[in-house]
Amino acid sequence: MHYYAHSHGAVEKKNWHLLSSHLKGTGAKAASFLDIVGSADLGMAAGLLHDLGKYSLEFQSRLTGNPTRVNHSTAGARIAIDRYGERLGKLLAYCIAGHHAGLANGVHGERTTALQDRLQEVIPALDPTWEKEIAIPSSSALASSLSVLKPPDETSHGGHSIALLVRMLFSALVDADYLDTEAWFAEKDGGRPNRGEYPSLVELKEHLSDFLGKLLANTDSGVVNSLRREILVHARGKATDSPGLFSLTVPTGGGKTLTSLAFALDHAIEHGLGRIIYVIPYTSIVEQTAAVFREALSIGQIESDLIVEHHSTFDEERIPVRESREKLQLAMENWDAPIIVTTSVQFFESLFANRPSRCRKLHNIANSVVILDEAQTLPLKYLKPCVAVIDELARNWRASMVLCTATQPALGKSDGFSGGLENVRELAPEPSRLQKELRRTRIVREGQIGDEELACRLKSSSQVLCIVNTRRHARELYESVNHLQGAFHLSTLMCARHRTECLNSVRRRLKDGEQVRLISTSLVEAGVDLDFPSVWRSEAGLESVIQAAGRCNREGRLKALGKIHVFEPVPGEGRKPPPEIAQFSAVARSIFRKHDDPMDLQAIREYFQELYWLRNDEELDSERILPKLERQRASLDFPFEEIANDFRLIESPMVPIIVPWAGYGQGDALASSLIERLQWIERPGWVARKLQPFVVQIPQKARAELLNVGAVEAIREAEFGHQFVVLRNMEIYSSGIGLSWGDPLFRTVESLIV
Repeated sequence: MHYYAHSHGAVEKKNWHLLSSHLKGTGAKAASFLDIVGSADLGMAAGLLHDLGKYSLEFQSRLTGNPTRVNHSTAGARIAIDRYGERLGKLLAYCIAGHHAGLANGVHGERTTALQDRLQEVIPALDPTWEKEIAIPSSSALASSLSVLKPPDETSHGGHSIALLVRMLFSALVDADYLDTEAWFAEKDGGRPNRGEYPSLVELKEHLSDFLGKLLANTDSGVVNSLRREILVHARGKATDSPGLFSLTVPTGGGKTLTSLAFALDHAIEHGLGRIIYVIPYTSIVEQTAAVFREALSIGQIESDLIVEHHSTFDEERIPVRESREKLQLAMENWDAPIIVTTSVQFFESLFANRPSRCRKLHNIANSVVILDEAQTLPLKYLKPCVAVIDELARNWRASMVLCTATQPALGKSDGFSGGLENVRELAPEPSRLQKELRRTRIVREGQIGDEELACRLKSSSQVLCIVNTRRHARELYESVNHLQGAFHLSTLMCARHRTECLNSVRRRLKDGEQVRLISTSLVEAGVDLDFPSVWRSEAGLESVIQAAGRCNREGRLKALGKIHVFEPVPGEGRKPPPEIAQFSAVARSIFRKHDDPMDLQAIREYFQELYWLRNDEELDSERILPKLERQRASLDFPFEEIANDFRLIESPMVPIIVPWAGYGQGDALASSLIERLQWIERPGWVARKLQPFVVQIPQKARAELLNVGAVEAIREAEFGHQFVVLRNMEIYSSGIGLSWGDPLFRTVESLIV
């Protein structure tokens, strides 16, 4: 009897996907993914055993039309434990039992069945034929695969180290399974998946070198550009250093983006690393960074699908060629591309996830250069797990991790950070000197200022940026100056498309020397390319103040240093900062009192040390991720599902509403036409993705209130619940401030949002 893995209605049964071929193909792919760290046999064993339950009459009957569900995952998990023992077999069993349902808790499942329960399920009998058709690796071979992994110096991270191994093995298995199945179906359908076929990293390096050569040749030899050249050359000279942990400490405007890309390409080629992953904290600057990379690398005939952007607001309409869009969509699934640009949320949450779709790409983080842009933004509540996974990727998964920022956080053991990083090598030449020579601003403390006085101060400047801590304060301050020429407002109560158009208008006016007064929340601080002669910043953490300074005199055009006016708002409704920002502000005030130059690197180091010292280990790992893993180190009963549910960088239960934004009076009908299509199309997923740039995230209670008063409407509620909610009352969305609450009817909503 022949056993099959997959059927196909258009081909004869004898040409269906042979089960032995699928298991061998999956095993070979999973082995190749893990071979980079010497653990190929682990991948081979997982691939060969994952669908072993299909060697049953019950499953074969299902392929011929029997609708009865058949558990085909537990059999391979049981065999893994039987053949490889309780500990080694259990690592494989997690992955095999979960390759469809996800990694389970070892015991006491939450939403899905725990591994312990899955192993005890009643399953169909296996035909012994499987042992004749496939040969699984020996126990000694698998033990050798594990022996290459280096344990962490801190024994408290040992559980985390083993858990990441399981996730990496799970990732390799899931991706191999998908790819082998996808290739077989594509062949039977007369085609092939639109994957791969990217230029090599060597080609990309040549394109980047040509671009940088022309860029440097066309810039003047002033101090700023001379320093940018020095930083670039010095960092590229470090590319021969062995893979591991790096930092790139360069003040804003020092060319960190292109320098880090150049180092990454040189370093990857030197050491045979597979790709570059650029991790950015905010979606608002992902597109900007990806655009810079496309320009720098697209010399010649490289298509627009070269850079894979993986984030929630990716607008597929920007990619004009259908085949390129399809290629990008496939590459987002497993990050099998030379350049990935993604968000911190996508990157770190995936590393603690348990679902196949989120974990599938993890094995491609191994053997990569990972650049963590604005590294100081790592959330304090998850700081210790994030540092642990950065360290583990560098130690055991051949990833070079680059912490890239102007305000380097004090995350090293030498900084007093418990379980901190060691042997972090700096890529910039003499960061202290660079900080002084690239200084283009100074901090001026203004004390307490009310909105009326602040509005007058803003009026006196023809080009000025003001950053405050709450959306309500930004809106009300904007309303007090919007009668002035060139007044603009930015906050996350505007959809991404709206914010992009606003920033484009601001940049044009700055370039043309026109009046522009921008009132914003902190979303403009990190990486947004703006250059104002004057900036006002509401009290915040030192890193935020310095990031705000990066929007002032960015190109060094002023004859004197630009001024960053730091002020304390007069207390009042909507002025009180969130508790975390209030604590950051208090630590920053302490640094201001102790240091004449709070932007000095030593002052920044002391700021982060004090910030971390104020919080105990529990506050730096609020969900106790690392202790939960360490407690189960001996039993290997890791709570994978629980941790995946707990590790959420964006904690507030925000939900989307779709805004039919039509541009600044331009009558752009894209959003409206997509919303109309959303109402009737059979599979709305691709339309929903295209609508991401028109989404505003608000608290769930606020959306419920808007639904109650009829300001928003759920589209296709019977099928999808409140998944698609559209703003119908456009009177509460203005071109100046986005969502607004002028009608007293909506004051309840306002109290829930600001």
